[in-house]
Amino acid sequence: MHVTTALLVVTGAIFAWGLVSARFERADLTAPIVFVVVGAVLAALGAADPSSASEGLEPLVELTLVWVLFGDAARVRVAELRGDLGRYVRLLGVGLPLTVVLGWLLALWLAPGLGVWLALLVAAALAPTDAALGVPVVTNPAVPSPIRRLLTVESGLNDGIATPVVMLAIAGAASAEGLAEGRGVGAALVELAVGVGVGVAAGVGGGALLRWARHRGWSAEEFAGIAVLALALACYLAAVAVGGNGFVAAFCGGLAFGAAAGRRGPAEVVFLEQASGLVSLLVWIAFGLIAVPLVLAGLDVVTVVYAVLSLTVVRMLPVALALVGSGLDRRTVAFVGWFGPRGLASLVFALLAVEELGPQADPAVVVIAVTVLLSVVVHGLSAAPLAARYGRSVGARPPGADAAGRVPP
Repeated sequence: MHVTTALLVVTGAIFAWGLVSARFERADLTAPIVFVVVGAVLAALGAADPSSASEGLEPLVELTLVWVLFGDAARVRVAELRGDLGRYVRLLGVGLPLTVVLGWLLALWLAPGLGVWLALLVAAALAPTDAALGVPVVTNPAVPSPIRRLLTVESGLNDGIATPVVMLAIAGAASAEGLAEGRGVGAALVELAVGVGVGVAAGVGGGALLRWARHRGWSAEEFAGIAVLALALACYLAAVAVGGNGFVAAFCGGLAFGAAAGRRGPAEVVFLEQASGLVSLLVWIAFGLIAVPLVLAGLDVVTVVYAVLSLTVVRMLPVALALVGSGLDRRTVAFVGWFGPRGLASLVFALLAVEELGPQADPAVVVIAVTVLLSVVVHGLSAAPLAARYGRSVGARPPGADAAGRVPP
């Protein structure tokens, strides 16, 4: 297939999705499902050689991760989360590390050939969740708003928290393989620290400047979103320029921007979210184009078993342990545990590993790809019916009852 024809198919698919997206989503067909299929079809038609296509993906992958990390973090307003802060801390400070550790141990047990670092890469890359795969859950008014907010905040922050672990795993794997460009774990830690400092400084400074200019009427509203888009890239580029980790800088910059930008901050992030939504569709297509052939070539029973356990035990057990004593009933804990779909962040981490490690990353990429593919299907198809069922069950609680079914005195 000619490159121009392939691009026409991609742009036509994106436009068509804009026309029918609401109807498709009512039929439980989410954007990731549709665009992975588009990529797989392009691969089947010979639109590109999957082994060579990944070489030109670096700018797209990095741009997507920067915008997603910054946008997800900037949406989280710390001042608005104080009521349920304990539950957020439980999921992110206890549940997420337990998920990484359990996934790491499981990978070492089921696939010892991965080695310590690639097993850690698999576990850390699959720890973040993607609320976009469960949109009917986080938008369904039948689901109590505290539970929807809990899932949204967890999804918005866990990719950024997992990023340093992924970077360390990639650096460790590169060092273990003796790759010429491998930075080693010590150098990676320094990069992470520098990235945190640069991101916080750029986010606070950019948010405060935009707020100051807005109050004086200097900032045109139609360009504020473009300014935030540029600020996210500036966090990344500034960190890279001084030897820091740009992705950590983007995440920390988003958190700092959200705290410093004031009430208009969330509205100014909308344009960035729309832009990241577009590049995310391209990443899903690339996933279908590159990873699906890899999966078909490297699929085995062990990989499928790991994927199933990753989406169930590895996610749900840490969530259950983290939420002990949180006041949530068993039904709610199971609901939160199940809706931890793996999506865009996991894919981007896998593609970054391919860029850094080359063919050495293929075994880990196959495991990540199979898990994400399975999640795209099972979470995409189960989100609407299970959200409706859960909503009906909590709707039967007494008036004024909390998520645990208790009525305050």
